[in-house]
Amino acid sequence: MTIRGFSGPLKQQTSSKMRTAALLVASAAAVSAHSTWQQLWVGSTDKGTSCTRTVANNNPISSLSSSDMFCGIGPASSSGVCEVAAGSPLTVEMHAQPNERSCSQPAIGGNHYGPVLIYMAKVDDAKTAKSGSFFKVAEDGYKGTTPTWGTEILNANCGKRAFTVPSNIAAGDYLVRAEAIALHAGVGNPQPYVSCFQVKVTGGGSATPAGVSFPGAYKLSDPLFTKAIYDSSFQYTSPGPAVYSG
Repeated sequence: MTIRGFSGPLKQQTSSKMRTAALLVASAAAVSAHSTWQQLWVGSTDKGTSCTRTVANNNPISSLSSSDMFCGIGPASSSGVCEVAAGSPLTVEMHAQPNERSCSQPAIGGNHYGPVLIYMAKVDDAKTAKSGSFFKVAEDGYKGTTPTWGTEILNANCGKRAFTVPSNIAAGDYLVRAEAIALHAGVGNPQPYVSCFQVKVTGGGSATPAGVSFPGAYKLSDPLFTKAIYDSSFQYTSPGPAVYSG
């Protein structure tokens, strides 16, 4: 296990000074950077924020049981709906400040290490839906080496995370729920950053994957949230359901 921001591995006999330093890194990171999911790409076409549910601010969600876990900190302003064919690529994009797309700055900085997860939920009307059954379509967690945290991969790709819409899902309106969960603040203090994008899937098949509800899908007692990432015994455990295989 490597302490982010330090050059060497965290060993079993790490000195108390280094442990204190790790805690200081985590504490400083807790207030040094916030971010928000902002833009969507359909294939190679940049749709900007034209089908984004723009959240109220770039702060993390305060609680896993908050209603903000559905589609981000409200009140979110709804926009249009972007059309995408089943089996085609979509890309979600995160940056620290509204309308900021510069690759010179991290998408989510301040040692905000954690997974990046993408969900979809079929809904009657993507513009107005306030609930949904979300199935997971992509995830970047942590593989135990540097740099493999989902947020590190996100930063290396200028805030972009591409995925493929499952080819067999039923046509219709969907919410695409993008999420990054910062874990730097320690046990019991996950910091989710969530936004939704409104899309209409065309083509496809008849599959309606089983999903989970937000809030409700995660609990503080889940393994990912009960061990500090700076602990030498930390092992990544995916939150929520497995990625839908299609």
